[in-house]
Amino acid sequence: MLEAQAAKESPSLLYMVKQVELVVRAHLDELVRPSGITALQYTALTVLERHDGLSAAQLARDSFVTAQSIADLVRSLESRGLVRRERNPHSRRELLILLTDDGRQVLARHADPVRRLEERMVRDLTTRQTEQFRQALSTSWHALS
Repeated sequence: MLEAQAAKESPSLLYMVKQVELVVRAHLDELVRPSGITALQYTALTVLERHDGLSAAQLARDSFVTAQSIADLVRSLESRGLVRRERNPHSRRELLILLTDDGRQVLARHADPVRRLEERMVRDLTTRQTEQFRQALSTSWHALS
């Protein structure tokens, strides 16, 4: 009975995850604003840093944006010289999106501030708790994917 009452008083995990996402995105927007990009654009650049040469559909999935909005996002990054598009040599109809040197420089400029933000987020957790948190998030993501 007490557990049921406590569960009603506690926010749902979905609500809590969304709250973390919103505050992280607000901080990221603030951190990357001097470079003239948004948190969503920064996320797309980090995806390309890990897996360069993605199709728009793959980049949209991995960047957590819709296929419709990725076109505008890529156009904006391309106009700033942070990404470039080229034909896929294996499928001439498909364009691949690649990170440019300027895009890599933007990521390098923000690497330390973003790392400090992540450290701040978990500063009250032990190293073991941080790894458990990372694993729990990964497990949760896979369960819903």
